[in-house]
Amino acid sequence: MAAKRSAKITAPMIDELRLPDLLDARSGDVVAGGFYEARRYTEADLAGRDLSSVTFSECEFLGLDAHAAQLHDARIVETRLERVSAPELKATGSGWRDVRIESSRLGAVDLSEADLRAVQLTASKVSFANLRAATLRDVRFEHCVIEELDLTQARVDRVAFLDCAVRTLILDQAKLQHLDLRGAELDRVRGLASMRGAIVTYRQAADLTETFADHLGITIAD
Repeated sequence: MAAKRSAKITAPMIDELRLPDLLDARSGDVVAGGFYEARRYTEADLAGRDLSSVTFSECEFLGLDAHAAQLHDARIVETRLERVSAPELKATGSGWRDVRIESSRLGAVDLSEADLRAVQLTASKVSFANLRAATLRDVRFEHCVIEELDLTQARVDRVAFLDCAVRTLILDQAKLQHLDLRGAELDRVRGLASMRGAIVTYRQAADLTETFADHLGITIAD
């Protein structure tokens, strides 16, 4: 009998974020389409504002109210965001590269068709993350609670969870590579036909037995 080969698991590749000397700036000066580099915003207020196509590069936000902000097609690059509050946030088509988000409370976040590269979300809570048709590459969630994560039609490569709870995970028509779910407490998974490329523990697989059976039309009985 041939020896069973263990699956190769590739973790997200995320480098340490090192920011240059930053200039203290006022969030009131930020406008749609603007380019802002090497700036620090403390207790920033962007709530309710249309900031489509704005770019932040090598910036830091220490406290940010972004409720109902419009960040369509925005670009966030090499930036740290701490204590973000956004019961609602619309950022369709936005691009996030080398971004760290920490200790934040997010409600309904629309990141459909967004591009996330080398992004880490830590010690945060998200009610609903709409990542339909988004691209996620090298993304890590640590110590987070996510009520609903919608990856419908998303392209996912090297995404991992560490000590997280995901109440509902939706994978309909997603394309997955190295989606490491071992560190996520999963309550409900939809889109089982698209789970190829996901990694789960034996316990998670056992917990999902009834879901797998329903999907395959199998009756489990003693």
